Amino acid sequence: MALRAPPSVLAATPDELEQQFYEALQQADLDRMMRLWADDEHVHCVHPGGPRLAGPAEVRAGFAALFDRGPVDVHPQTVRRVVAEGAAVHSVLERVNVPTERGPRSAWVFATNVYLRTEQGWRLVCHHASPGGADKPGDAIDAPSVLH
Repeated sequence: MALRAPPSVLAATPDELEQQFYEALQQADLDRMMRLWADDEHVHCVHPGGPRLAGPAEVRAGFAALFDRGPVDVHPQTVRRVVAEGAAVHSVLERVNVPTERGPRSAWVFATNVYLRTEQGWRLVCHHASPGGADKPGDAIDAPSVLH
């Protein structure tokens, strides 16, 4: 799989790309968001409670629909990283501030961001987010766990 990326964004590290990802969400900047993604049919995205969006066109349409509601007040709180030669996986606990009838409330989201190093720098190839609920999950995210 040959991953191409727009030449306008160069990120030296996955952390730099991730910072740009959250800034694009906070600013509802669709063009900036899409410059962070690899230009490859294998990219995919799942927004909390949403379907799997595959390929750049579906990913773009998903973020466009999200940004139609305005900026996303989201902040990464805890990030666990696995980095290997040319790839990085970040497990992120996100705090999302949501306006409600009773005033602003925080919701929690578990996200996985996958980055690959391309000829143009690091690029996002997967963002998968799941609702974590209204209560902060606590320290469990930092504890080692067995998945199966």
